Amino acid sequence: MASFSTTLASSMMLTLLLLSFCEAKDIVVGGKTDAWKVPSSESDSLNHWAESSRFRIGDSLVWKYDAQKDSVLQVNKEAYVNCNTTNPIAEHKDGNTKVELDRSGPFYFISGVKGNCEKGEKLVVVVLSTRHRLISPAPSPMEFEGGPAVAPISGASSLKGGLLVVLAVLAWGLF
Repeated sequence: MASFSTTLASSMMLTLLLLSFCEAKDIVVGGKTDAWKVPSSESDSLNHWAESSRFRIGDSLVWKYDAQKDSVLQVNKEAYVNCNTTNPIAEHKDGNTKVELDRSGPFYFISGVKGNCEKGEKLVVVVLSTRHRLISPAPSPMEFEGGPAVAPISGASSLKGGLLVVLAVLAWGLF
């Protein structure tokens, strides 16, 4: 009976761990306050930070900046590429901006200060689709309609496989 209790407790802890990977998060842009600024160099670009981060549907980006000196514009791809501030999707000027990432795909942001976007104050984040969730199975090659199958690019796949093996062993131990 003691082994059943131990197995049950372990299973519950692993389930909670898996659920914690799926929670939506507030993510501070650049990983720190005041990161929304003209970068000092190309390597200081927020896009480098975004490329090394994983964004999921339901996460929110949070900008902390001086509202007297800057703003955040959400724009389409064309406005992002051309640094066009005239017709944004959304404009934020409060100094503590929060934008929910409510779909998969790219989101484009530029500074509302004239000239700052051209100097590199811009950001594109790509939100993973639901098939990239921790527990989802790998997509079949048929889903890509003639395109190549894409392998996962994060370490999450090896973690997922290990956790699934542990859960299977624990479940087997219950019977």
